[in-house]
Amino acid sequence: MNTNQIAHIASLVGEPARTAMLMELLDGRSLTAHELAGAGNVSPQTASRHLALMVEGGLLRVEQHGRHRYHRLASAEVARVLEGITQLAAQNAPPVRRAVVPGPKDAAMRMARSCYDHIAGRLGVAIAQQLLADGAIVFDGEAGHATDKAGAVLARLGIDLAASLPGTHSKRPYCRPCLDWSERRFHVAGQLGTLICTHSLERGWLTRRQGMRALEITPKGVMALRGWMGQESWRQVTEGAAVPVRREKPPLAA
Repeated sequence: MNTNQIAHIASLVGEPARTAMLMELLDGRSLTAHELAGAGNVSPQTASRHLALMVEGGLLRVEQHGRHRYHRLASAEVARVLEGITQLAAQNAPPVRRAVVPGPKDAAMRMARSCYDHIAGRLGVAIAQQLLADGAIVFDGEAGHATDKAGAVLARLGIDLAASLPGTHSKRPYCRPCLDWSERRFHVAGQLGTLICTHSLERGWLTRRQGMRALEITPKGVMALRGWMGQESWRQVTEGAAVPVRREKPPLAA
């Protein structure tokens, strides 16, 4: 283990302007240096230096399209580390006298947002709970897997699971739990989470909000997703009411 490299990566993430830039990219978008300078509240020249360091450190990658250079997170693993830091920061926030509502204050962000390339917020948690309740997936600590029931369950959403089996070349887990930092429960990540998110966007059930991680659930999406998970579970999405989860093993205690 190279402790110097670990310290270097931590220092890259730990600078406030760079942290702000990384969080702005957490929804999987590609942004220019000028756009990220605004996110970090720094000058374009300062932003360029920060971005160059993060590209060199493997946190970002840059692509040239026409006259513009676009920056994005280097991998899903980087996004996962950022989500983990976010969760840790929330858990260790200074105590306050009033009741604390975890996660973002923005109602749209709490209902549905992108977590890199999968769905988070109350919608993401409700989808995970439905898959667990139907026996389509199983979570065991930080691991997860799809069962032989997954194809039939996801077919009700119009997803052909057989046509989207993971390739042997992929290093990403096919299905894994991702702790939702606003709901403090799990949503679905990995290739399966990406598949569900992509399908929902392509079907027009969800649309991206300009310049935000929030996802808007369209009337078409309400009909499809509410019909799939049922009225009681849908109430969890719109009102935040907790629904008991079955077939989920709790993570091992630290």
